[in-house]
Amino acid sequence: MTMNLALPQQDGLRGGRWSTALILSAILAFFLADEWLIGVSIVVFWMIWRFLPTLEGPPVLSVALTFQWVQVVVGIYYHALTGRTLTAIELSDYRPMVLIGLICIVSLVVGIKLGFRLPAHNHGVAAAKLELEWHDLAVAYIAFILFSGTVQTLAWQMPSITQSLLALNFLRYGVVFLLFRRLLRPPVRWGWIAAILVVEVGMGATGYFAGFREPLMILGIALIEVFDRRKVGNWLALGTVAAATIISSLIWTGIKITYRAEFRDEEFATSREARMKRLGSLVSDWFDQDIDRHLRDTDKLIDRAWPVYYPALAMTRVPDPIPHTNGQLLWEAIIHVCTPRVFFPDKAKARSDSELVRQYSGIGVDDETSMAFGYAGESYVDFGVPGMFVPIILYGVFIGGAASWLLKKIHTTELAVAIVTVIAWLSLYLFERSWIYMLGLSATLIICLGGAGILADTLLERRQAARLAHASDQGAGTEADALIVSP
Repeated sequence: MTMNLALPQQDGLRGGRWSTALILSAILAFFLADEWLIGVSIVVFWMIWRFLPTLEGPPVLSVALTFQWVQVVVGIYYHALTGRTLTAIELSDYRPMVLIGLICIVSLVVGIKLGFRLPAHNHGVAAAKLELEWHDLAVAYIAFILFSGTVQTLAWQMPSITQSLLALNFLRYGVVFLLFRRLLRPPVRWGWIAAILVVEVGMGATGYFAGFREPLMILGIALIEVFDRRKVGNWLALGTVAAATIISSLIWTGIKITYRAEFRDEEFATSREARMKRLGSLVSDWFDQDIDRHLRDTDKLIDRAWPVYYPALAMTRVPDPIPHTNGQLLWEAIIHVCTPRVFFPDKAKARSDSELVRQYSGIGVDDETSMAFGYAGESYVDFGVPGMFVPIILYGVFIGGAASWLLKKIHTTELAVAIVTVIAWLSLYLFERSWIYMLGLSATLIICLGGAGILADTLLERRQAARLAHASDQGAGTEADALIVSP
């Protein structure tokens, strides 16, 4: 069975009809919904898909900021549709924080748009748009499968270069994306796509964190690149990936505490087979639970995915009685990123989100608890409204400028698309990420992945030049031989 998904880049939500429909939906939501923020959110959603630059390849910038958008508004949509309450709704004034979160996304849209307008001249010699060979992709993927575990282990054993090694490991996502992208060309090879997905989800699910979601998201991005809203099969494929992501996240919410507790056993932690068996048992037990348990797990998932509670509490305490810090948190993040541990081994650890929650939200939590304060909350504590949006715009300029430069610098089109897709996605998709991790991750990705992409591009161009020279020599030799034997 084949399904023709490979079309020119979709007009998707950029078309005039979609724009009109979304604006009308926003106006209708203002009058029909009890929550006025739903109408505002629809306008922001339209801006994400209307104004961000269209890159060669998938619309990864729009997809990443849409994921942020979902995090900002998922709670109000869930409450409006189901009537079920959430922690942020019960215990905080969440609306100002949701509105600020939406403005943060608009600020990123503005910054990225400006970043793509920066000069990004390519001073190299223009090269033919090379295409990677299947052999290159297959060898790279097998190498990552064999050595990714070793690289991760080494990363945590070498704290001075941990982030760099982990960033290089993200190159696997680029290879997986290119494999999916190739396999979606007609005839679409769903068998191979499913096989890669099983391997990737299996590897991610047996880790300590929820690493199974990344391959699903990567496949979703590849599908969106070739999405045609007029084809039912396209909706079915994308809907299946979305459903798999949501259901797997729901199951993980229900079993992760029990599953992670098993890692205290060293034998379990070092045996992928033991982890896989235990995971299968827990998933089976979860499906046997009653509907009330599943609903409670759904509430927990939405609570976790809607990271507005702690920054919303901070807004009631800053600037009165706690004053704004006038940029202290952002400055600490910049200094931390600009002093890599490989050169400054004695630098202090990064301030944890738990510490920020205790100080600014007034909630007593320990450092072992997973908190989500996020860059938006930190920016508010630093500068307040409207000054908090300036650094967010500048970060968008940084990401947009870097993506534009890499797309021009790397001549091998497929390689450039893969590198920029991974960097843009990982740098932009999380609303709950703090400044220190956002800046550190994006800078590391641009340096390590961008550098690896430029190096690989140089090697591919040299290989292509050598092949052309060899073919030219053979052609010249054949012509000379013909002259010699001619009468």
